[in-house]
Amino acid sequence: MSSVKEMKPKERALAALSGEKTDCLPTYPIACGVCRRFIGDGHMKYSEWCNDPEKFAEAFLQGQKHFNMDFAIGLMDLSVMAGDLGAHVRMDEQNTPFVDGHIIHSMEDYEKLEVPDITKGRTGVLIKGTELIAKKLKDQVVTSAFVEGPLLALSQTAGAEQLFMDMFSDPKPIHKALEVTTEYDKQIVEALGKTGIEALCWDYLWGNYACLGDQEYGEFEGDKYAPFLNEQTKKNGMAVAIHNCADLPHLDTQIKKFKPSLYSMAYYPLIAGSPTAAETIEKGYSDHCLVAGNLDPQIFMRDTPAQCEEATKNLCQEVKTALCKRGLNSGYCIASGCEVPPSVNCRLEDIKAVVDADRKYGRMEY
Repeated sequence: MSSVKEMKPKERALAALSGEKTDCLPTYPIACGVCRRFIGDGHMKYSEWCNDPEKFAEAFLQGQKHFNMDFAIGLMDLSVMAGDLGAHVRMDEQNTPFVDGHIIHSMEDYEKLEVPDITKGRTGVLIKGTELIAKKLKDQVVTSAFVEGPLLALSQTAGAEQLFMDMFSDPKPIHKALEVTTEYDKQIVEALGKTGIEALCWDYLWGNYACLGDQEYGEFEGDKYAPFLNEQTKKNGMAVAIHNCADLPHLDTQIKKFKPSLYSMAYYPLIAGSPTAAETIEKGYSDHCLVAGNLDPQIFMRDTPAQCEEATKNLCQEVKTALCKRGLNSGYCIASGCEVPPSVNCRLEDIKAVVDADRKYGRMEY
């Protein structure tokens, strides 16, 4: 048995993405909005952070200084595109913004959508902030932008329940609207490709069996719109990453078909069929890309650092055993299944506990 010399975060991440040997499992608790607490007086409003590209980027820089993670994925929230399309977004002082006023109320409304000016609104903030993240962190970690997929963006403007019912009533207006959100995404991709960012993480949330079957997901995203955007991402010089924090994800489609470099997922222990880390590895999905997951994000709100360390230790052991059985050098990143809650009640020391535990218990022997 032998071990690899200690690696720096970016070196470790690149090795893992390439399926090479690493000193330990890479880790990325998805700490995004919560890192705004490291800038200003520590009580910065979420709305202030997500409307200022300088502050947006600075939070990721300071978060990296404190936590020493292996990736920086510039997630803002999931209402950016909908807000710029015209939906009303509620901005609480210290919590994630969300849509509370949809703009689609009839089938005719789907055909009224138009691509907004991507240099304005929060889309413009996201693009400018991403450029700053790339500039400030590219030598330290693998950097990635984060963008909503076309079906997710549309569901935010219409409401998911309404959208899913309308799909079966008359799919034509839905597809016309998806052509708009896909064009919107395409323009964002082209702008992000000029920022120097290394990857683009797509949120293709609705590729899950709790909401859509293979046929439905294929028709409304998986067969046409997402593959087009994945290809555009590569053409614009960025690697493709995918985040799906829904239960029962379409792993065959989103990993084997889409072929991302990284796939971020969650595990729901109370839902039958929800894939564990070990099952995901043993079924061959880590053969295709670096899979990331699946610590419960709520541990950062409710647990002590010692409990977070224990949870990380157990996940590291599960992952290392499965990778060994599969004969893989690497293939899994210790991460939270969804974003670390950005609330002021989130325990920052818990995030550090996860990273430190990964460095201790995620050590690899070959």
